[in-house]
Amino acid sequence: MADKRFYITTPIYYVNGKPHIGHAYTSIAADAAARWQRARGRDVFFMTGTDEHGQKVLEKAVERGMTPVEHVDDMVVHWRAMMDDLGIAHDKFLRTTDADHIACVQATLQALFDKGEMYQATYTGWYSPAAERFWTEKDLVDGKCPDTGLPVQKVEETNWFFKMGAYQQRLIDHIQAHPGYIRPESRKNEVLGFLRKPLADLCISRPKTRMDWGIEIPFDRDYVTYVWFDALLNYVSGIGYAPGGSAPGFDATWPADFHLVGKDILTTHAVYWSTMLMAMELPLPGCIYAHGWWMSADGAKMSKSLGNTIDVDLLAGAFGVDAVRFFVLREIAFGADGQFSYEGFLNRYNADLANDLGNLAHRGLTMTRNWLGGTIPELGESTGFEAPLRALAADVVTRTAAAMDDLQFHAALAAIFELVGAGNKYVDDVAPWTLNKQGDTPKLATAVRTILEVSALAGALLSAFLPAKSAALLAKVGRSVDDGVADLQAALADGPTLARLVAGTVVDVGDPLFPRFREMPEAIAALFAAPEPAAAPPPAKASKPAPAPEKKPVTDTELPAEITIDDFAKVALRAGRVVAADRHPDADRLLVLQVDVGEEAPRQIVAGIASAFAPEDLVGRQVVVVVNLKPVKLRGVESRGMLLAAGGKQVVDLCGVNADPGTLIR
Repeated sequence: MADKRFYITTPIYYVNGKPHIGHAYTSIAADAAARWQRARGRDVFFMTGTDEHGQKVLEKAVERGMTPVEHVDDMVVHWRAMMDDLGIAHDKFLRTTDADHIACVQATLQALFDKGEMYQATYTGWYSPAAERFWTEKDLVDGKCPDTGLPVQKVEETNWFFKMGAYQQRLIDHIQAHPGYIRPESRKNEVLGFLRKPLADLCISRPKTRMDWGIEIPFDRDYVTYVWFDALLNYVSGIGYAPGGSAPGFDATWPADFHLVGKDILTTHAVYWSTMLMAMELPLPGCIYAHGWWMSADGAKMSKSLGNTIDVDLLAGAFGVDAVRFFVLREIAFGADGQFSYEGFLNRYNADLANDLGNLAHRGLTMTRNWLGGTIPELGESTGFEAPLRALAADVVTRTAAAMDDLQFHAALAAIFELVGAGNKYVDDVAPWTLNKQGDTPKLATAVRTILEVSALAGALLSAFLPAKSAALLAKVGRSVDDGVADLQAALADGPTLARLVAGTVVDVGDPLFPRFREMPEAIAALFAAPEPAAAPPPAKASKPAPAPEKKPVTDTELPAEITIDDFAKVALRAGRVVAADRHPDADRLLVLQVDVGEEAPRQIVAGIASAFAPEDLVGRQVVVVVNLKPVKLRGVESRGMLLAAGGKQVVDLCGVNADPGTLIR
C-alpha cells in the first residue's frame, strides 16, 4: 500500500551473555537501512530488543546467584548501552518480559488453540539444552546437536505441539513464488533443502516441572511457552498485534519489509515464523535477510573461548564509532562471511576515510580559507572538468539509492567512494594551486566550490552510515543535518546539481574529520605486545649447542625469497574483463567468475573475494589474470586462472589495466 511504513527489525537478542560483534553488525545494518529510508522521507519503524525467557537464561541466572528477573534486568543494561554507543536510532526496544508482549503471546496461543492448531502428545526424543530444541535420531551429527555440536539428552515428556508440518507445501510454494523472500540466494536454497524432508510439528511448551522461566500457556497452566515461539511473536506484538483486534497502525506497519537475522537463526525465522504467521492468517514479511559471520583472519569463527573476538568498544575508542559502522558495512557484501583483522581495519580506515574522504574535504576547506577569504565562493568560469563530475555524481546517487533499497550496503559505499575518488582526481586535474598562482579567480572559485559541493554531497549520502561525522562534515560548509536531508531528497528527485551550498557562508576548517594513523593506536597495539621475557637461567656446564631459530612464516608485510627475471617470466599475465559472476554454490567466501581474456570463450575463475565484492559489482570490471596457472577444483568447481588483488589476506581491491581483454602484460 502507498502509505505503508517502512518496517525493519533485528532479531531480539538473547540475554544469557553480553553483546558481541555479531549483535553490533546486525544492529548497525538495520540502523543504516532505517536512517536511509527516513532521509528519503518515508515513515520508518525500526524495532530491536531482548529475548529474556528460556532455559539458558534461567541457567545463567542460577550461575550468577540471581533470580531470572534480576538477571535479565541487569543484562538488558548492556544491550541498551550497545545501542546508544553505536548510534542505533531504534523506534522501539522491546523486552519479552514486557507486559504487552506477554499478553500478545498468551492471546495468540489461545487463538491458535481455539482454531485447532495445537495438540498435546507424549514425545520421546533427543533434547539439546544449548539449542533449546528437540531433535530426531536422524538429525543428530555424531550423536550431538547439529546446530551447536554439543551433547543432547534423551527426554520423554508430554508437551503441546503446533501443527507446523501442515504448512510445509504452502511455505515451499511461497518461497518459490517470491524469490526475494529469503536472501541471499544461498540461504534460500538452504531452507528449500531443509524442506525437502518431512516437516515435523513444533513443540511449543516446556513443563514447569523441568523449566518454569517463561510465559505461562493460557490453556494449560502446567506449562510455559517454548522460548522461540515466544520470541518470534515480538515482531507483531511490538507494533500492537492482538488476535481479533489489533492496535491502530498495525495494518499500516505489518508486514515487515525486512527481518535481519544471523544465518545461524535462519531456520527458526524462515520456517517456524513463516508457518506461525500462516496459522495466524497474517501476511508474511517482505524479506528475511540472513547475514554471515565475522571470522578471524585465519578463517575461524569468532569465539570467546578461542580468544579471537573483536573488541568493538576498543575499536570505537581508538578510531571512533562511525569508523566501526563504516568498516563492517563496507568490508563485505551483506550476506557473506567476512574476515576481520585489526590491520585490515587500520588499512581500510586510512585508505577510505582518512586519505579519500577526509583529505578531499580538508583540501577544499583549506583552499577556501587560504585563497578565497574563508567563505564559500560563487560558481565562476568552468574549468572544463565539471561536466563529467556532475554526470558521475548523478549516476552515483542513482546507484546508491538502488543499493540501499536492496540492503547492499557494500555496493552503496563503493559507489559513494567512487564519487569521493573522482573528487580527488578533479583536484589533481584542475590544479587549483596553479589557478591561484596565475590569479585566475573565476576558475579558482569554480574549482574550490566544486570540491566543497562534492564533499557535501558525499556527506549527505553517508549520513546513514556515518551519522556523527556526516553531520560534522556538513556543518563545516554551513549545512545542518536537515539541510543534508533536503539536499539528498533533491538529488534523488532531480539529480545532484553540485550547486546546493550557499555562497558567502563562512567555512570551518578545523581538524581533519579522520586523522590518519601512521601506526596502530596504542590501545590496540597493546593486544599484540609480546610479554617481557623471563630472565635466562645461567648456562649449564655442558650445554648443548642452541637449536637453530625456528623459521617464521612470511607475513603480508615481509618479502619472500628473491627470484630472478627468469622466474618471473614463467608467469603469464593478461588483461581481462569480468563478463559474469555468481556466488559459489558451496562456499560463502568464494565467487565464480567468467572472465574474457581474449580467447574464444571466457575462462571460469574461482576467487576468494566474496567478503569484498558482491557478484553484481564485478560484471564489466577490468582485471589482471594469471592465465598459465594449472587448473584446480575449489570446493568442486573448476578454476582456470587467478586474479591479481591488493591487500594480502584482507583483499582491498582488484588489480586492473585499461586494455582490451587478452592484452599481454609485461
